[in-house]
Amino acid sequence: MTDLPEYYFRVRENGAVVFRVDTENRMRRIEMTQIAVANVRNGEIKPHGEHKLTDKDRAEIEGWIAARREKLRSRELDDIDRLVDRLNLATAWAQQTATPADIDAVADKLLLAMHDFRSVLVRKKSKQIADAEAARKAD
Repeated sequence: MTDLPEYYFRVRENGAVVFRVDTENRMRRIEMTQIAVANVRNGEIKPHGEHKLTDKDRAEIEGWIAARREKLRSRELDDIDRLVDRLNLATAWAQQTATPADIDAVADKLLLAMHDFRSVLVRKKSKQIADAEAARKAD
């Protein structure tokens, strides 16, 4: 049997259920004991039941939370890149293939979503430029 990790993280919507993995028992079976629940959004770590987390447990869980946050951020940026591709493909579809009925079916939803997205981007970009100018003037 290969060496298994000491901890297993069962991913869920906002984090993970954390288990300690044990193969050092009489039967050489894999036993997983729940020790905590980790929340990726707020960094909260809740011990399971009466379990007392060791410093090592906490360090491992905190390390997993940091790595998970980075993975989710990377996926989020990748999703945005895919969205740009999808918008380009949708543009080509609307220009080349879509029937008037197709356009009627999607135009209002798309226009509202794109207007909302554009408003947020313009507001954020304007603030970013203003903050950069203020920082430059402060120097």
